Amino acid sequence: MSDDPPLQLKPRLEISIDQVQAIIDRVAPGSPVAAITELRGGEISTILEITRADAPSCILKVYPAQLQWKMAKEVYVLGLVRDAGIAIPRILMADDSRALIDFNFVLMSKLDGVVLGNREAALTDQELFSIYAAMGAALRHINGITLDSFGYIGPHGVWTSHPTNRAYMSAQFERKLTEFCTRGGDEALAARLRAGILARSVLLDAADTPRLCHYDFHAGNVLVTPEGQPRLTGIVDFENATAGDPLMDVAKALYYFTPKDAPKRDGLLAGYGASDRSDWEATIALYRLASTLELWCWFAQIGKMDALPKITEELERAANTLA
Repeated sequence: MSDDPPLQLKPRLEISIDQVQAIIDRVAPGSPVAAITELRGGEISTILEITRADAPSCILKVYPAQLQWKMAKEVYVLGLVRDAGIAIPRILMADDSRALIDFNFVLMSKLDGVVLGNREAALTDQELFSIYAAMGAALRHINGITLDSFGYIGPHGVWTSHPTNRAYMSAQFERKLTEFCTRGGDEALAARLRAGILARSVLLDAADTPRLCHYDFHAGNVLVTPEGQPRLTGIVDFENATAGDPLMDVAKALYYFTPKDAPKRDGLLAGYGASDRSDWEATIALYRLASTLELWCWFAQIGKMDALPKITEELERAANTLA
């Protein structure tokens, strides 16, 4: 069992109007700040809406002390997506000097719309299918961006470079299985999972070009029109992006869906378009296991121990399926 303290997320930020005004003055001198509102969402960072008296609102995103490098990563990835034909925030300022506040931060434009997750409960199945189809099409655009190698993206490009998708994902599986055991997971279960993953690793060979994956594509990171038939107005939060197999991105997007979410699943897959890989469903199942392992390790890392038994049950089911 690891003795490391839980990772501290969401900076406990006490920020004054004067500090925010100093930030705004760097990009729009003399534009008065009217209000500061902390927004919900964003598991890692603190996200504030800055309302200005004479100009559109903007977003201040502040990164926790242990993950300050994610600021530069998000700036880098947004640069990659800038010409992908989808609405994304525009970076107004990125600061790692700690001169204005004690954390790295970005100031970015505020996109129109509301978080899709806040509207879903009131939408019909047809509306859910339609908006998720638009999301699927947008995800396909993101996945159309190629990179030089497979691996996790860091502040200035691929951080852990691998020549093939199999090499990258094999390293990821092994790293997470090791962490699973270090953080108290059952070693026998890890061994069963390792054997099943190895037996199916040939599925990872079909992805021969590293492509940009958002890898956190869900209703909390998608903005839509606030009323009427929902239309996609923007996509945010690229700080988990990786260079990998597009099916890994699809698998992560489908991860939290339950049987009652069939309109969402069907819409996303319809909008994304057919895969030319005959084994795509088996590959998505393997990537779902990767997401489950990551989630288990993440919750253990941040001290969310009460969530682990349910995820362990899913890992047990996966091990039985792989056997």
